[in-house]
Amino acid sequence: MAYLPNSDADRTAMLEVVGAGSVSDLFATIPASLRDPTVELPPPLGEQDLVAEVERLAARNHPLSELDNFLGAGVYSRFIPAIVRGTIGRPEFYTAYTPYQAEASQGTLQTIFEFQSMICALTGLDVANASLYDGATAAAEAMMLAVQATGRDRIAVSGAVHPETLRVLRTFAAGRSVSLDVVAARDDVTSIDDVRATLDERHAGLLVQQPTFFGTLETLAGLAEAAHAVGALALCSADPLACTVLVPPADAGFDVCVGDGQPLGVPASFGGPHVGYMAVRQALVRRMPGRLVGITNDHAGRRAYALTLQTREQHIRREHATSNICTNHALVALAATVYMAHMGAGGMREVATVSAQRAHHLADELCAVKGFSLASATPFLWEFVLRCPADAAAVAAAMREQGIVAGLPLGRVDAARADELLVCCTEMTSRPAIDRFVAALTALDTAALPQVRQEVAV
Repeated sequence: MAYLPNSDADRTAMLEVVGAGSVSDLFATIPASLRDPTVELPPPLGEQDLVAEVERLAARNHPLSELDNFLGAGVYSRFIPAIVRGTIGRPEFYTAYTPYQAEASQGTLQTIFEFQSMICALTGLDVANASLYDGATAAAEAMMLAVQATGRDRIAVSGAVHPETLRVLRTFAAGRSVSLDVVAARDDVTSIDDVRATLDERHAGLLVQQPTFFGTLETLAGLAEAAHAVGALALCSADPLACTVLVPPADAGFDVCVGDGQPLGVPASFGGPHVGYMAVRQALVRRMPGRLVGITNDHAGRRAYALTLQTREQHIRREHATSNICTNHALVALAATVYMAHMGAGGMREVATVSAQRAHHLADELCAVKGFSLASATPFLWEFVLRCPADAAAVAAAMREQGIVAGLPLGRVDAARADELLVCCTEMTSRPAIDRFVAALTALDTAALPQVRQEVAV
C-alpha cells in the first residue's frame, strides 16, 4: 500500500519481531483460494465510454417522486423542507460527519443537545442519547440495556415488530447468549393475554412497536403493566411522528423508547443512512449506550456543552462498558434536529394527522373495490394491510406498470400472507394519486392474476 511510509528495513524488522519470514507468511492461515480470487470483469473502458456506461446504469433508477408511491414499511416518503439540506450541507457540519472530538465544537455539541431535548419531548422520557445508527440497532441496544439492568437473559418481543428489526435482535441475542421469545401477533397487534402467558421472572424486558409493522395501534399501557408485573422493563420502538398524535410511550408506562429518525427530514436514500434514537427514564441513564451531551457553565459562567456520563468502551474497561457504540450519526441527527425545529410540534402533528386522514380515506376507497378488504379490524394510523383477491405481488406488479408503487407484498416476509399488501400514505400522498390508485385497482382483472387465498387457507 503506497500510502504506508514503512521502508523495506522497517518491514523486515517488524517481521522479525512477529517471527514471520515474509509478508505472505502473515496470511498463511487463509486458504489460497481466498487470498487472490479471480473476479470476472469486463475489459476496461476509456473515460468517455465509462462515463456513458455509468450514466446508463444510473438512468435505471427512478426516484419515488416520479411515481405514485404508497410504499412504507419502515422507510417513508415525507416532505423535507429546504432548510434541512441547506443546513447539513454547510461545510462545518458536512465535513464532520461523525465528529470524534466533539468537545472541539460547541456548535456540534449544541445541536446534539437539542436533538436529545426534542426526543425527550416526543417520547415523554427523561434522557435521550446523542443518536444511534438506525431503528433496528437501537432496538437491539434497548434489549441489551434491559439485560444489563435486570441481570436476566431472556427478552420477549412482539411478533408485530418490523421483521428486519427482529432479525437484528436475533443476531445481537445470539452473540450475547440472550434468549428471544416472540409473542405471535393476533389481528396484527400484541395480545396482552399472550404476553402475560409468556413473561416470567427470567425476562429482562418486553419490546413492542408503535405503530406496528402492519400499521396497527397497540394498547401500550396494558403491555407495560404486564412487563412490570414480572419485574421486566417495558421497551417501545416508536415512530417519532406518531408520538405527536398518540399517547407518548412514557405516559403509557414504558421505560425505554427507541426508533428510527428517518421520518424526520431524512430521505429514503435506498434504505440509509438513517439515524436511531433512544430515550430512557432517569434511573437508566448510566445504562445508555453511546454519547450523551450535557449542559453546564464554563469558568467564566457562560453556557457550555460537554460530553458527560461517558460509559463508552473507549473511556472505561471493556467489560464494564454499556455498549461498543462510541459515536453517533451526528450529521443525520442534525437533519432530524433541523426538521423538528423548523416544523415545530404543531407542524409535526399536522403532518401526522394529514397522513392518517389520507390513509383512512384510501382504505375506504380500496375496500369499495370488489374483492379487496382490510386484513384486520384493528385501528391503524397511516399504514394498513389490504387483502387482495389474488397474489399481492402480482397486484403490485400490475400497478407498477401503471406508475403506481402500491405497497409492500407481505408474502416477502411471511409466505402465509401472500395475498396481502401493506399500503401507506404520508403527507406527500396527493388526492389525485389516491384517485389514480383506486381507478387502476378497479380496472384490474384480478381473475387473470395468480390466485393464492385458497392455498394460504390450507
